[in-house]
Amino acid sequence: LFQEGNILYWASALLQMTYEYIDYSIRQSHDLSIPAWIANIPCLRFVAAGLALAYSPTFKGLSTISTESVTSAYLLEEKIKCEDGKFTKFIHNTRCSSLLKPNDDGFTIAEFLIFTQHVQYMKTDGLAYISDYQGGRTLLTDPQILTHPSIGGGADIFGEGNMEIGVELFEHEHICNRYCMWLGFGLRHCREGVPPTRYFLLFHCVYLSILCLHLTL
Repeated sequence: LFQEGNILYWASALLQMTYEYIDYSIRQSHDLSIPAWIANIPCLRFVAAGLALAYSPTFKGLSTISTESVTSAYLLEEKIKCEDGKFTKFIHNTRCSSLLKPNDDGFTIAEFLIFTQHVQYMKTDGLAYISDYQGGRTLLTDPQILTHPSIGGGADIFGEGNMEIGVELFEHEHICNRYCMWLGFGLRHCREGVPPTRYFLLFHCVYLSILCLHLTL
């Protein structure tokens, strides 16, 4: 639970950084035409959350002695109210593309979230970005942060869901959309259509096979 809370903390920071970058880029785009969809950028954030610990007191005679023994732990999260009744997974943990089709409800949000991954990848110099985006139309929850293998010194700092191969393959699998392509954001376009090396393809297939086997056990 502590790790899940830690992921929410860092994901919130990464998403906030993305919005600050968006605001800064728009303010600096004096010589560019501002597209109409800029006014309709989704306003999203991760739920507020906290770790609650329950302690068990120790009794000695008629007195109570404080103790550091934790009997249970709970991750408390802000409630997501889905007005349309739909809790949506926008982007899967092993992909950097939308799970929704263009005509699906929520696709515009998924499209924007794909763009946020591009910003985070660029601003961290290819070291990290948020994946497993899911939630309602304003509140998101239960994210995962994918990091480059060089992060953490070999320690698994973001749990089993940290698919490091996703970061290494990002530029081969990410498809830039209208957000990424607008010159005001200054994003370097990913190499769409350029296949990864044989090593990456082989490693990717083996990794996904192991993952699927692990999930079925």
